[in-house]
Amino acid sequence: MVEQRASLLRWMAVGGAALLAFVVVVLVLVFYSMRGVESDLALGGDKVAVVDVIGEIRDVSNIVEEIQKYGKEDSVRAIVIRLNTPGGSAAATQEVFSEIKRVREEKKKVVVASIASVGASGGYYIACATQQIFANPSSITGSIGAIAQWTNYGELLRWAKMKDVVIKSGAFKDAGNPARDLTPEERAYIQGVIEDIYGHFVNAVAEGRKMKVEEVRKLADGKVFTGTQALQNHLVDRLGNLPDAIREAAKLAGIKGEPRVVHPSRERRSLLDWLIGDKLPLPPVVRNSEAPVQFQYLWK
Repeated sequence: MVEQRASLLRWMAVGGAALLAFVVVVLVLVFYSMRGVESDLALGGDKVAVVDVIGEIRDVSNIVEEIQKYGKEDSVRAIVIRLNTPGGSAAATQEVFSEIKRVREEKKKVVVASIASVGASGGYYIACATQQIFANPSSITGSIGAIAQWTNYGELLRWAKMKDVVIKSGAFKDAGNPARDLTPEERAYIQGVIEDIYGHFVNAVAEGRKMKVEEVRKLADGKVFTGTQALQNHLVDRLGNLPDAIREAAKLAGIKGEPRVVHPSRERRSLLDWLIGDKLPLPPVVRNSEAPVQFQYLWK
């Protein structure tokens, strides 16, 4: 009986110690998950903020919010846009582009772009809103152009003896319907939309790079360039990595000495992220809820 009680007490002690350790770990994770931009901004000194644009450009609300936050913060003297993206949605790209221009013009912030492995199409569009563009010698950039692409599964429907039924109010209401081929009129219509979106890109590059539209059009056939080639074609300003871009941004902002770097994308993680890792992928019903025809600045 005595031995049983002693054994029970030992197990209770072990269990209590394990529970206490678990609580401590959870509290530490909560503390670190709550650390973010606010705590960094509270620290003294002039700062350079880094905003990441990574992966295909789709939902840019977080990116725009970060740029807005840094634009309002007096201690942030410069912003570096770190690009590692093949581009994406044309409209989403333009949202980020416009916000960078607004922060530069209204808030008088220095904004510099740093291209990592890829900063092509929409990624390069965004870079053109900044004061200087850095790229590594082997970075892939350029791909100035617009694209609309979808899969035609009409033959599959016919094989399965299924029919696509559409009731529409106008001849072009279902242009791009993946269940059938485009008519010549629809193809011309969509090509016109693409040309208009393409023109926005060309004009943005011409304005941002201080080039003539004719000069940009010679380079704007969709092909990509290495960083070295882009420098030769005046599409980027300097060859260098992220630290080089941060130092240049600090210099342009008049920061003396080593700037404090704020990089929330690397620190802002929730407790759930710590416990289960990266965010779970969206279910197919969410990922496939976009329009059938997407107009994109995307390198494919």
